[in-house]
Amino acid sequence: MELLQNAVRPYAWGSRTVIGELLGRPVPAQHPEAELWLGAHPGDPSRITTADGTERSLLDVVEADPVGQLGQECARRWRNRLPFLMKVLAAAEPLSLQAHPSAAQAAAGYAAEEAAGIPRDAPERNYPDPTPKPELVCALTEFEVLAGFADASRTVELLRAIETVPLAGYTELLAGQPDSEGLRALFTTWITLPQQRIDDLLPDVVKACARHAEEGGEFQAECRTVARLGDEHPHDAGVLTALLLNRISLRAGEAIYLPAGNLHLYLHGTAIEIMANSDNVLRCGLTPKHVDVPELLKVLDFASGRMPVLGGEASAADPGLRVYPTEADEFELSRLEFSAAAPQAIELPTGAPQILVCTRGAVVVRDHRDGRERELSRGASLWLAADDPAISLRPASDEGAQVFRATTGR
Repeated sequence: MELLQNAVRPYAWGSRTVIGELLGRPVPAQHPEAELWLGAHPGDPSRITTADGTERSLLDVVEADPVGQLGQECARRWRNRLPFLMKVLAAAEPLSLQAHPSAAQAAAGYAAEEAAGIPRDAPERNYPDPTPKPELVCALTEFEVLAGFADASRTVELLRAIETVPLAGYTELLAGQPDSEGLRALFTTWITLPQQRIDDLLPDVVKACARHAEEGGEFQAECRTVARLGDEHPHDAGVLTALLLNRISLRAGEAIYLPAGNLHLYLHGTAIEIMANSDNVLRCGLTPKHVDVPELLKVLDFASGRMPVLGGEASAADPGLRVYPTEADEFELSRLEFSAAAPQAIELPTGAPQILVCTRGAVVVRDHRDGRERELSRGASLWLAADDPAISLRPASDEGAQVFRATTGR
C-alpha cells in the first residue's frame, strides 16, 4: 500500500489549472498540463517510496517481483507487465482525430515494421509495440467528445442542413448508400482529396456550419464543433471527417468505451481515462503528426449508430461502488462514492494489481492485515500490489469523497 508520485505530460492542448489544482500546486502552471499518468508505462512510470525509504519507479518494482506485484495469472498473461495505464486528462483544446488497432492488427503491424527496420521512435512508425489499445474515458466535469460514426441517415440530414454547392455531390454519395459502406466510401473520398480540393471545399462548409449554429438549427452542437475545428485547422480533411461522427456530451460520472477501430476526438473537459498499456495510435487528422491513410483504412470500424454511454453498474454489496464493465481484459475502472448519506466503508479485495486516485474530498484507507490506516487526500494516489492484504475505504469527513479504482479486467 504505497503512495504514488505521478508524471505530468505537458502537451499543448492541456490546461494550465486543472491538474495543478488537483495536486494542490500553485496555478496557473507555466506550461499547459494535459495528462497525469498513473501506472508503469515505460515512457513515464509512477514512482513509489518503498518500506526502506528508497524511491523506485513502479516499472522497476513490477519487473523485480512480477508475481507478487501483479499476481501469478496476470504476470503470466501479460508477460510480467502491468497491462493498464490510468490517466487524468485535462483537455483545454481539442486533441487529434485517432483510432487504435485490434490485437491482431497491432501484432501484425509491429512485426512488419520491425522487419522493415523502422526505428520504434520514428515519426512515421504506426506500431511501436505489438499490443492493442482499447480505452475508456469517464468524465470528471462535462466532457465533450466526437466518437464513432453517427447513423448514416442522420448524417445525410446534417449534410443537407449545411449543404453548399461543392458539398452536394458528397451528400448524394452517402444518401445513395446510407450505411457503413457508404460512410467508408465518403470518408475515403474526403481523406484522399488533393489539397487544393480540400482548400476549395472547407471554407464554405465551415461558414455554413457557423451559420447553422448561430441560427440554432437542429445540428447546432455538431456545427459549432466543426466551425471551431475549421477555424483552427483550415486546411485539414479531418474537419470534414468530424461531420461524420457522434458528438457526445458526457456528464460527470458518465463514460464511453472506445474499442479497436473507433475513430474519436476529445474536445474539452476533465476526465479519468484508462487504457491498455500501449502506444499504438493511427491518426486521422487535426495534427501535424504522421497520418498513414492506407493503414488507417485497415483499422477503422465504419459501423454506425449512437455510442453507448455508461453510468457505472452499482454493486449489490456496496451501493457506493460503481463498475464500468467493458470487453477489455486489460483493465476495469470503478468509481467509489462516499457521502454523508452513505458514509459506510467500502471493501476492496486483493489478488490483483490496483491503483486508486482520490478526485474529491479525502478517504481513510485501512489495511485489514495489521489495521494500519493512511489518509488519501484529493489528488493523491495509491498502488496496491496483488499480494497486499484486502483494504477498506471510508470518508475522512462528512463532506464525502470520490475515488477511482483501476485494476485488471477478466
